[in-house]
Amino acid sequence: MKTKEHSFISSLFICLLYLPVLVTAECSCENEVLSKDTGNKTKALKYKFVAISSILMAGAVGVSLPIMAKKIPTFGPQNNIFFLIKAFAGGVILATAFVHILPDAYQSFTSPCLSEKPWGVFPFTGFLAMVSAILTMMMDTFATSFCKSSHFDKALPVNGDEEMLGEHEGHVHVHTHPTHGHAHGSAESSHHLMITQRIISQVLEVGIVVHSVIIGVALGASQSAKTIKPLVAALTFHQFFEGMGLGGCISQAKFKSRAIAMMLVIFSLTTPMGIALGMGISKIYNENSPKALVVEGIFNSLSAGILIYMSLVDLLGVDFMNPLMQTSLKLLLGSNLSLLLGAASMSLLAKWS
Repeated sequence: MKTKEHSFISSLFICLLYLPVLVTAECSCENEVLSKDTGNKTKALKYKFVAISSILMAGAVGVSLPIMAKKIPTFGPQNNIFFLIKAFAGGVILATAFVHILPDAYQSFTSPCLSEKPWGVFPFTGFLAMVSAILTMMMDTFATSFCKSSHFDKALPVNGDEEMLGEHEGHVHVHTHPTHGHAHGSAESSHHLMITQRIISQVLEVGIVVHSVIIGVALGASQSAKTIKPLVAALTFHQFFEGMGLGGCISQAKFKSRAIAMMLVIFSLTTPMGIALGMGISKIYNENSPKALVVEGIFNSLSAGILIYMSLVDLLGVDFMNPLMQTSLKLLLGSNLSLLLGAASMSLLAKWS
């Protein structure tokens, strides 16, 4: 099962890096960037290399912090600080979907470079985001159900002799049965929670990676130094905050070290590799071509739907309904404030990105 999960993520990562191939066809609209700014290619190239290094560093640090902090007792899963960090990360991911990705998708589908029919007569952005959220929910529930069923099937059934023995010796063990049942139930609950957290982490990474490839290619293909310069800082912070959100989920999922390393590497490298790919195809890539606009619009909409569902249902919903938070007004208020700060921080970055 674990091998299949790892191969699925790796295969998806490789497929997403081939997205630019789908959008390098002839275009009907002139490339605005090339027509307005053709004299700053050298300066733009320098900014791209700065972007690759800074985004790589920020992503690696951001996604690693929650995982490293887990080893410190103060940042344990049952401590208030951990809830505050997760609320902040949930706000970041939610704002990423609503403020960054959905507007980009809407802009792609409403571009004058696309024909009015069918793109202008139907709200594809909202529709695809809704479909993506529904499919994510279905995948989430079916995957969890499958994993739970597989786990129960592995449990050894009690045979008739053992049942008879249990009946004859029931008076001897009557005081120990409740304790054993409680421990067994606790272990089952812990295992199911671990399965859920693993599914959440993997689906969340898929949503983030899809968007990261698109913004990386767009930045790498741009020839305008004026456009790239503000994006370097904005995307660096963007990657750092997104990494914190993903890292918080990974830290709870109890993956093995190899799986954690793989997920960290994939997240950290996606945007820089997208930039490198964009640089390689900058002469033939046109962000205003119909194919580019449609592909970016579709994938951005799907990515937004995934992140909206994951942030509200699997990240914020679970923690805000946790008995520890429900019984502590101080923690509840602090988590709400942390959520607002996370959403505000990522929303503010939209001004430059």
